[in-house]
Amino acid sequence: MKHRLIKTTAVLCAAMLLSACGSANVSGVIESQMNGSSSSEASSKSNAASDFDTSNYFEEEYDVDLTKLSSTMIYSQVYDMVYSSEDYVGKSVKVRGPFSYYQDPQTQQEYFAVLISDATACCSQGIEFVLGDEYKYPDDYPALNTEITVSGKFNYYKEGVNTYCQLTDAVLLEQ
Repeated sequence: MKHRLIKTTAVLCAAMLLSACGSANVSGVIESQMNGSSSSEASSKSNAASDFDTSNYFEEEYDVDLTKLSSTMIYSQVYDMVYSSEDYVGKSVKVRGPFSYYQDPQTQQEYFAVLISDATACCSQGIEFVLGDEYKYPDDYPALNTEITVSGKFNYYKEGVNTYCQLTDAVLLEQ
C-alpha cells in the first residue's frame, strides 16, 4: 500500500511538472498578455504570469529592459533569450547585475559578463558584453562583483555544443 502511494504521488508530481511546460516562449506570453490575446497558449499560463504588469517591460529606448523585471521574470526571460536566441538578435537590451570576468587559460580570451540569478539565488546565467576596443581590463572596468548596468545589441554565438549570449556595442551605464 505504501509503495502504491509513493508511485501515485510520483506520477501526480510528474504530471504537474510536465503540464507547466509549454511551447510558448516568455516574450510570446508577455506580448499576448499586452495585446489582450485570449489564445489557448496565453490562457493556459499560470495566474502569476497573467498578473504580471508588463507596462514597463517594453520601453521605447530598449527592446528588452531586464532592469524592470522581478528576479523570477529576469531569469525566465534570460533563459528564453538563451534558448530562443534567434528571436532576439539585434534587439537592444538593458541589464543590471554583478560584474564578472573570466580569462580562458588556454586561449587567453577575456570574457566580461553581467550575472543574473534566479529568485532563490541558487542558479545564475551570465550575459556577456563586449565594450569597444578602447576599454582595457582591469583599468577601464568596474571591480569584480560590482553591481553594473549595461546596454547593447543582442547577439549569440556557439562554441562546441554551447550557446552563449552577448551584448555587442555595449555601454556601461551610470548607476
